[in-house]
Amino acid sequence: MSARSELEELVRAIRAGETDPFDRRWHPAVLPLGFREAAVLVLFGKLDDIPAVSRRPLAPAELDVLLLERAATLGSHPGQVAFPGGRKDPEDATLVDCALREAQEETGLDPSGVDVLGELPPLGMAVSSFLVSPVIGWWASPTPVDVVDYGESAQVFRTPVRDLLDPDNRVTVVFHRGARFASPGFLVSDVLVWGFTAMVLDSLFNALGWTVPWNRDREYRIEL
Repeated sequence: MSARSELEELVRAIRAGETDPFDRRWHPAVLPLGFREAAVLVLFGKLDDIPAVSRRPLAPAELDVLLLERAATLGSHPGQVAFPGGRKDPEDATLVDCALREAQEETGLDPSGVDVLGELPPLGMAVSSFLVSPVIGWWASPTPVDVVDYGESAQVFRTPVRDLLDPDNRVTVVFHRGARFASPGFLVSDVLVWGFTAMVLDSLFNALGWTVPWNRDREYRIEL
């Protein structure tokens, strides 16, 4: 089965309620009212002809996911690596429209080249009071991407899935905000992927059966 087929089957199973790979603490039912709607585009595909750095055959060498690094000057999640996306605007008819619009505004991609595999149920980001719906996409016809507004993003980059899965690039990110928090993380492309983005990727990879054993005692501590 191809990577696209596996993603399509996982999206179908999640939408049908047959599986739920995400932490129950993110579910809207356990969160307070008043959260705002948002969407992110989790875009897989062959983004360019540059293979993964990792030589371990963990995933096709050309399979990538699109990420960006938020500008360090932003008031919310400055400097963090994220999926393209943002808050649902009045002109967005659906959350899929929101994810595609935000991705175009942030990276310059052409939405017509994206095959939407499905919109997943929303996940709660308590720290910013958003309900974020991951929209899983496949880049059928890739177009050039880059930073559109340096006030919003520091860089836009492809991330090979093989590099994300490589145990040498996996860490447990630890930080303190009144209490100790730990979450999965990835050290790739000279950046740290952690927080919501890393947890979504980790959950998807686990559900797909792509994850390989890694040293969860290898900690990367950050100061907030």
